Amino acid sequence: MRALMARELLTIWERGIAMPLPAKALLLLSVTMPEMTAEAVAAMSVGRRDSHLLALRERLFGPHLNGVVDCPVCSERLEVNFDINDIRVETKGEAQQQFSFVKYGYELSFRAPTSGDLFEVMSEAKGCSNAMMDVGNMRNRLLERCLTKARYKGRKKRAGELPARVVDAVVEYMAEADPQADVRLAMICPACDHRWQATFDIVSYLWSEIHDWAVRLLGEVHLLASAYGWREADILAMNPLRRQVYIEMARG
Repeated sequence: MRALMARELLTIWERGIAMPLPAKALLLLSVTMPEMTAEAVAAMSVGRRDSHLLALRERLFGPHLNGVVDCPVCSERLEVNFDINDIRVETKGEAQQQFSFVKYGYELSFRAPTSGDLFEVMSEAKGCSNAMMDVGNMRNRLLERCLTKARYKGRKKRAGELPARVVDAVVEYMAEADPQADVRLAMICPACDHRWQATFDIVSYLWSEIHDWAVRLLGEVHLLASAYGWREADILAMNPLRRQVYIEMARG
């Protein structure tokens, strides 16, 4: 994974700002992992993708993460602080491509969802001519894409024919098979003592940080260009420490 210059990260932000989140993730990894084709990046499991995004986040902004989450019971706002290593799942060797198990008499095989799957399902949802595809339908479409075999008493079954409890079992098994894709933080509310698990999504978290960074950096460029008449390219190429000194002087 190669390092990014400030101007490169700004270009990524500009290109990706209107994209859905799965496409933002693919854009970030395609640029920072040029040794891989776009098709290979899209074919990564979501967990593998997120593992690379955690590494990218650490290179861009460091290992410490923080944010806020609201208690679902009393709406108390909680501050969350943790390190990347606290949520990183170590993997060894090549990722397994196919997973099989038997549940409730059903023989089931599936592959882990990829960013390409998420992008296609979200594109279908956006293009629905009627109402927007709801979360349940999106989950079913993702299952249809990833389920490679389903048999019950020797007869083939389509994803849409599976009972709800079997679908739930497949979704649960998918999360266990690709654990980095399903990161949850154990939360305790100090106000009402409610305990729950909050989902952490590195794609939305990292993109939000990149957006805030880009807006802040462009503000600094505007300040220095107005004060000294410098070009944007020259300001972006400047050492961050030196740029910060000039910013402080420009602000008086």
